[in-house]
Amino acid sequence: MGVSDIFWFFFIVSALQPVLRKRFLEAMRARKIAEIEAKRGSRVILLVHRQETMSLLGFPIMRYIDINDSEEVLRAIHLTDDDVPLDIILHTPGGLVLAALQIARAIQQHKGKVTVFVPHYAMSGGTLIALAADEIVMCPHSVLGPIDPQIGQYPAASLLKVVEEKPIAEVDDQTLILADVGRKAVQQVETAAYELLQRSMAEAAAREVATKLARGTWTHDYPISAEEARALGLPVSTAMPDEVLQLMTLYPQPVQRLSGGVEYLPLPRRREGRPAHAGK
Repeated sequence: MGVSDIFWFFFIVSALQPVLRKRFLEAMRARKIAEIEAKRGSRVILLVHRQETMSLLGFPIMRYIDINDSEEVLRAIHLTDDDVPLDIILHTPGGLVLAALQIARAIQQHKGKVTVFVPHYAMSGGTLIALAADEIVMCPHSVLGPIDPQIGQYPAASLLKVVEEKPIAEVDDQTLILADVGRKAVQQVETAAYELLQRSMAEAAAREVATKLARGTWTHDYPISAEEARALGLPVSTAMPDEVLQLMTLYPQPVQRLSGGVEYLPLPRRREGRPAHAGK
């Protein structure tokens, strides 16, 4: 074997290494997901977003909850019998209200128990999804976040405050328009959160929590700890299964390759002994 042959051999191995590593991680994830599903008798769905980097230019890209994610999650729920529990693992900075609300409403309407696991953080739209669950399982240092709408680069609640505190003659037309949109956005998100919370909370408590989360009580990136979330009345537990934490180690921060945010075993998930042709 000559020097050129050795060079090409190492070049081919180096080129294939990322592909082989990706395949290995995918196989490990599928095995761990199947292990958790077998242990808990549930359907496991992951919504994991990492900061990723473009292959050629190296610019960082923040992934977030989008329409593709909602389509994938809804498809996974559709493949699951109504009485099979759902285990949703969230690791996300948030994203589109439309997509997050689609996921949250599908979770709320599921008849089986829904548990949301937050190993590290589920902010904004991630928190909106968590509100629809029967139980939210967090680590002691995991965080949720406020769900107050953002209009462009401004918090909707702050735009409303400007209009309320300044004379109308001193407020420019653009700010008035943004404030009008912000008022509608706050009302819509607050109503949606209230409806979602009724799965796990009494009506009065649900309304109070929805108002606090949606109306700019904190800055949008404020970390709501497990203890604070429990104090708000949310159904929070800190009994995080080791298997979930082990699964998260199989989602390392990617360097070059973009990956999907939602992952699940694409097979119908039914209780043992139930016929495969049984309806939902």
